[in-house]
This record gives sequence, structure tokens and C-alpha cells, in this order.
Amino acid sequence: MSFFPKISFQREVEEYLTKVFRNNELIAALGTQEAESKYQSLLSHLSHPPGFTTVRVNTHLTSVKHVKKLLFEEIQKQFKGLCVPVLEHPKLQDILLIPVIGPRRDLKTHASEAIVGAQCGYAVLRGAHVYVPGIISTSRSMKAGDLVSVYSDIEGKCKRGAKEFEGVKVFLGNGISELSRSEIFSSSGPLNGMGIRMIEPVYLSPSFDNVLPSHLFLQNLPSVVVSHILNPQPGERILDMCAAPGGKTTHLATLMHDQGEVIAMDKIANKVKKIKQNAELLRLNCIKAFCYDGTKALSVEKREGEQEGPPFLPESFDRILLDAPCSGMGQRPNMAYSLTLKEVTSYQPLQRKLFTVAVKLLKPGGVLVYSTCTITLSENEEQVAWVLKTFPCLQLQPQEPHIGGEGMRGAGLSLDQLKLLQRFDPSAMTLQGMDIISLQDSREDDLISLANKDCIGFFMAKFIKSNSK
Repeated sequence: MSFFPKISFQREVEEYLTKVFRNNELIAALGTQEAESKYQSLLSHLSHPPGFTTVRVNTHLTSVKHVKKLLFEEIQKQFKGLCVPVLEHPKLQDILLIPVIGPRRDLKTHASEAIVGAQCGYAVLRGAHVYVPGIISTSRSMKAGDLVSVYSDIEGKCKRGAKEFEGVKVFLGNGISELSRSEIFSSSGPLNGMGIRMIEPVYLSPSFDNVLPSHLFLQNLPSVVVSHILNPQPGERILDMCAAPGGKTTHLATLMHDQGEVIAMDKIANKVKKIKQNAELLRLNCIKAFCYDGTKALSVEKREGEQEGPPFLPESFDRILLDAPCSGMGQRPNMAYSLTLKEVTSYQPLQRKLFTVAVKLLKPGGVLVYSTCTITLSENEEQVAWVLKTFPCLQLQPQEPHIGGEGMRGAGLSLDQLKLLQRFDPSAMTLQGMDIISLQDSREDDLISLANKDCIGFFMAKFIKSNSK
């Protein structure tokens, strides 16, 4: 049962998506009613957070067992003795899963209110406290130490510093204000730091502020799967084409035991800085990060002198990860998607430019993994169909581990080809809450199975480049 309203789109985007999820191939396979039911279920799931928090253990520095023990103790402390299990995944042996308790329907709201921006609100639903930059508005009399009900301005209509807000807002839970209204909004007031400490969130997830920072990396489950599928080996040269903020980059380096070379690129300087910070925090030395546009990363001629950075000569890499810029419709939670149709459809040509460069940079016999965190056909299965037609040197490969579902119909791919793809579809399970009683009654295998499905929307395809020119 839905707790939040279904995700909303701009009208033209909604019409576009409706056509995608009612395409002729899909209707022929499932029938109109089931196809429509799956689509509506997907819209409901996208507005809710995933049912599990996934943390990747930095196995370069420590063991999963050790972190599991420390994390269990930390969660008990945060949850005041509430016994929430920390689960190991049988197929992803470097992650830990923590079930999310909620939605909690018995929370009372308070007269004093704070309105936060949508992105801040989504972070709160996944376990974060409220930091000052995320606060848009508060009640006029809010003081430090007040019990405050926190709401998300999902449509972005609230004016900064407003004393009241009558627009669409979604209740996120209750917290204790660390600052007064005047401190938050005064021109010389704090621009960062914690603003509200959440004590009764609608979804109870642990906060990871300064919790084992060099040992843990918060990452969605499918994002961890991607690096395992690329399967980098010690001593290889790997390219992560669109790498920020570095979660997959650092995972690749860890899987290689920090032996070899991981080249990470992103065209935004601040994001490259973040990659370097994450590599340093996790104590990984084989990562080299560069601020560079991936569409221009191919060099047609050899240059004088030694240069380790981009652009690169053809056939320079053993494996390439193209986790492409995308429309991001698979991210959860998201209650109001803001991109226009023009923005949504702008990603397909960009992804193809990046893919064309990636193919040329890959050595014969090398592996290329393409992934997105979106749900459209045009950025996923249609791209695979285009790749197979455009690059005869590439063959689609089976993926290991294969935890998600197969590819979606509608792009003209065969059933055998769809089985080689991996699509994480949140609508694959019934939307259900988790309370502490049902959690304690659940078998560990059932919880793992649920975690495999109740995650963000994600897509991946794996290719190998044939040795023949």
C-alpha cells in the first residue's frame, strides 16, 4: 500500500512514459491489464525509498565480518536498543544490508514546522539528518531545542525564509531543532552544519554521518553489482568514463586489490575532486582521476612525451565501465520529477557519443559494461539494439551475478538477448512496509530476496570486443 503519492511528471514526460510502458511488444507479451498494472506499481514504488540500506565494505582495509559487528553495535546505539539485523549478501560478498523500518504511520505532527527542499527530503527518507542548506522555511517562533515536524516541498514552490507554506508538502517525520529560525536565516548565520536532528523519521534508517568513513561506502545495490560484472583483474588498465562521485571507481580499485590502474574521468571539476577525496579516504592508490569530457577522450595520433591522462590512444584499456549520464528516473525516492521531455530525450545521443569512444578505446578481447539508473527503453534496451547493429565487433555477454530481472520488451531484441541483460525493476515486488515484528518473523533468505528487488531502477549490459578487426 502506498504511503506517499505516486511520482508526478510534467505532462509531456508522462505521455512519453505511458507510451513506453504500453508498447506493442509489451502488451502482446503481458496483456494490456498486466502491463498497465506494472506501470502504475512502478510509479508508486519510485516515490518511496528502497526497503534496505546497502553499504559496501572497503575490503581493501578490513573484513566484512569485522564491519558487520561494528555496524550492528552502531545501529543498536542509534535505534536505542532496537534489534535490526545486518545481513550479508550471498552473491555480493562485500556488501551489508540493513532493513529499513517504515513507513511509521503512528507519528504525531507538531505545531512547529520546518520545510526542506526535495533533495534534502529524499536524503532524510534514507536516514540523513537535516542540514542547514536544506532548510527552506520554518515556523516564525522556532527555537533551538524545539520539537519540529519536518516536511518536504516536493514541487519546489516554497520561498526561502517563508514563515508559513500552504503548498504541497510531504511529512518526513519529527526532529529537534539545533538552531533557532533567526540563526538559520540571518545573513551572517551558519550556512552548513546540522539544522534538525531527526528523532522520529517516517522511515527509520541508520545515519552514516562519520560512521566508519574509511571502511564503508553507501551505495545502491545495483551500483555494486555493476563493478562485479565488469570483473576487473589485478594489473589491468580500467577506464571509468563518467566516474563521479567515485563509488564504482573505488569499488573497481578494491576488486583489483589496488593493483593496476583505474582511470576515472568526469567533466565537472568539483566532481573529480570528490573522486580523489573518496580514493584518499578509502586509501586506494591505483586511481587516477581527470577532469575531462568522455566524448573527447580518444586521441587519433600519438603525442610527444609521456602523458598518462586523456585523450587516450585507441585500444588502451582492458575493461571499460560506461555508467552513462542518464535521465535518472530510477532513483528512489522521487515524488516529483522535474526534467522536461527535451531534457529526457537529450541523453540518448550523448550516450551514443560516449559509447562510440568507449568501443575504440577498448582492446580486442576487452570487456565493456554499459549501465544507467533510469527506466526508459530509449536509454537502455534501445541502446543495446543500436550497439549490436552499429558495432559488429561487440557481442552481448551473460552477466554474473545476475540478480535483477531480464531486459524489457519493446526494442526489438530477441528473448535470448533480453535474458542477457539485467534490469532492476522496483515494481517486481509488492510495495510493503516493514515493522519490527514482521522483520523479526522474516527468514534471512526472504529478506535477501526482497532486497534484490526493492532497490532503485537500474539497467546494465555487458559486451566483449572480438579479436577480429
